[in-house]
Amino acid sequence: MDHITCFLPGGYVDEGGALHREVELAPLSGREEELLADRKQAGSMAPVTAILSRCVRRLGTISPVPAALVRRLLVADRQYLLLKLRHITFGAQVQATICCPWADCGHKVDIDFSLQDIPVRESQEKGPTYTMELSPEAACRGEHGQAYRAITFRLPNGEDQEVVSCLVADDAARAFAMLLARCIQRVGPWEHPGDALLGRLSPLAQQEIARQMEAVAPQVELTMEGQCRECGRDFAVPFDPQECFFGELRASRDLLYREVHYLAYHYHWSEQEIMAMPRDKRRRYIEVLADELERLNHGV
Repeated sequence: MDHITCFLPGGYVDEGGALHREVELAPLSGREEELLADRKQAGSMAPVTAILSRCVRRLGTISPVPAALVRRLLVADRQYLLLKLRHITFGAQVQATICCPWADCGHKVDIDFSLQDIPVRESQEKGPTYTMELSPEAACRGEHGQAYRAITFRLPNGEDQEVVSCLVADDAARAFAMLLARCIQRVGPWEHPGDALLGRLSPLAQQEIARQMEAVAPQVELTMEGQCRECGRDFAVPFDPQECFFGELRASRDLLYREVHYLAYHYHWSEQEIMAMPRDKRRRYIEVLADELERLNHGV
């Protein structure tokens, strides 16, 4: 499959205020498939940046697209691109086996769904920053008791994910606090407030800010719904596109090497030439070669 063009649900606003949403996305080559299959950092967002940097060829009028910019893309935009990349690599259909999440069941359940059915919500306001007002009860108090309710924030991006992802499993509260500290741009009259002022935000204030962030952000609904045939109960479990996609690439790594061997053996192409091809092109050559070998065998 050749490059595809899609539109981000959020978009990147550059320093001049221009919004960039149209993306030209190239399929993975064999070399990228191998790179991702070798990645072992569970929960790390760095591999997502690495692979999107290789496959995003254009963002609006920006080309090439450097890794630093890919890191600054909104979380939902990166999720969306990862789903698109999985689509052009393996197709839209996803099949998985999970355990029923009900504690008294736990039986294996087969899940089958299409990436095209995943709801994507475009953000109405494109930022890059948003201003809200805390409730009186959640107002931030200054050193002398002043109440500040105006909060300006930006939405979390890939760089934020890379920084806090290593903390999520061990200390989710600290990771959330760090994420807010990175995203809050102004409290009352103070621009880029320090840790001391941010530390005065109450749990209620943090909740209100998080809810407003979710309300204005683009969304990719990453929840799988199903029903357990064993216990008959419905359930919903999170779908992690990174773990799914990278897991599929790890599972198909041996097949990748077999395809390289097959084409190199018959066409005498170098490994470098074959690994530069996307999966779809390798498969087309293999189909043509298989048909030709079958024709020759029947002709003998």
